[in-house]
Amino acid sequence: MVASVALGARPVPLGHVWAALTDYDGSSDAVAVRDLRLPRTLLGVFVGAALGVAGCLMQALTRNPLAEPGVLGVNAGAAAAIVSAMSFLGVTAPAGYVWFAMAGAGGAFALVYLLGGGGRIKESPARLAVAGTAVGAALTGFTSAVVLFDSTAFDQFRFWAVGALADRGMPVFWQVAPFLAGGLLLAASIGPALNTLALGDDQSRSLGSNPLVVRGTAALAAVALSAGATAAAGPIGFVGLAVPHAARFIVGADERWLMAFSALAAPSLLLIADVTGRVLGRPGELETGVVTAMVGAPLFIYLVRRLRVPA
Repeated sequence: MVASVALGARPVPLGHVWAALTDYDGSSDAVAVRDLRLPRTLLGVFVGAALGVAGCLMQALTRNPLAEPGVLGVNAGAAAAIVSAMSFLGVTAPAGYVWFAMAGAGGAFALVYLLGGGGRIKESPARLAVAGTAVGAALTGFTSAVVLFDSTAFDQFRFWAVGALADRGMPVFWQVAPFLAGGLLLAASIGPALNTLALGDDQSRSLGSNPLVVRGTAALAAVALSAGATAAAGPIGFVGLAVPHAARFIVGADERWLMAFSALAAPSLLLIADVTGRVLGRPGELETGVVTAMVGAPLFIYLVRRLRVPA
């Protein structure tokens, strides 16, 4: 967080950074720190935590180690909804299309959940990944068709589609904050129940948990977190995939520790990627989604080759 506030495409002396935070004078340096870097840092913390915890929930819900918001169609649903809002309704501002993104992301995940088996996910978790791929491909085709025939929508959409924390502003943050906070609270409330669910439905019931309620709560929390994060910052991939695996290596398989660690590690990864993009792209910026993809794609290939996904 300190690096995110202090470093950027515009060099600002550390003394001016501190002055901008403690004694705002409206100078160009103060505007860069207080009005641009501080909001994107705050957004990065919440979006990163949401993506990390959503990845934990999706992997626990599906028993699929490759599950994350992008794989399960959430990003494609948000993109399709945003393109529709831009092209058919003339919505252009991030504060305006964030609601469409959340509706599209939530609807896509619900469709994937139903096509992947609904209540029978425990028997065939890999079906969710297959359903997510199919739904994502269909929605991506729709999105491509719309932007090909509407150049104005394409110009607006491409800035969201790359995935970034820049130029989102506090209005976008306040719109998604209730969903992100609610999703994090829901996730925290079912940590012990997720541990019992991993033992099987019968064992879970014998320990006092209701598997159907636990799965429904986990799905609701995952949708709120991934949809809110995607609506605010765009489709930033691989954070929800990489961080839970790193957490599992460090803290073990206890879902309570996994989610707690991911809620701290994922924002760190996202902010490091954001700062790296600002510094490497000077005098411009390299978008956050590009940096996370460069790190995450090799990891995803490694996981596909090494991990055995239950059939």
